[in-house]
Amino acid sequence: MQVPWARVDRDVANSTVLIVGYGSIGKAIEARACSFRCRIAARDTVARDGVYPVTKLDQLPGQADVVVLITPLTSETRHLMNATRPAKMQPGALLVNARGAIVDTESLLQALVDVTEPEPLPEGHPLWSAPNLLITQHIAGDSERFMQHAFKLVCEVQLFVRGDPLLNIVTGEY
Repeated sequence: MQVPWARVDRDVANSTVLIVGYGSIGKAIEARACSFRCRIAARDTVARDGVYPVTKLDQLPGQADVVVLITPLTSETRHLMNATRPAKMQPGALLVNARGAIVDTESLLQALVDVTEPEPLPEGHPLWSAPNLLITQHIAGDSERFMQHAFKLVCEVQLFVRGDPLLNIVTGEY
């Protein structure tokens, strides 16, 4: 099956990027994308100024060149990218999924997108032999400064020891 939007050689500069999950990571993605003169559309589980709720998600995939799914995995976001949403994406669009179960795996087999459920894929899973699919390691944070960032995060344990307010607090489902 030839999937017209399953290309990974798309030029991101001057493109429209839909960020689904507009927390600190989503904002960091926006900052980097803006340096490439990208137009940003944001969706999140909580609507706020300039950020629309995920319930309005169906209005944008056809207008986005890149769809980034960075939202936490909750009961509300599980299989958010379902059987109908990939088909609404425009030809040549790129889908980036940071949480396996945000995308319905059965839909994934039909639409050939990124990050899987289950993760890691077991030996013999149909995705290993799916056409037009590139499977890579799930190491989005791996970079030349990874250890520096990891060390800084580990050093923040001292906040807990001192009883100071913690950073990166997760409340509710994640």
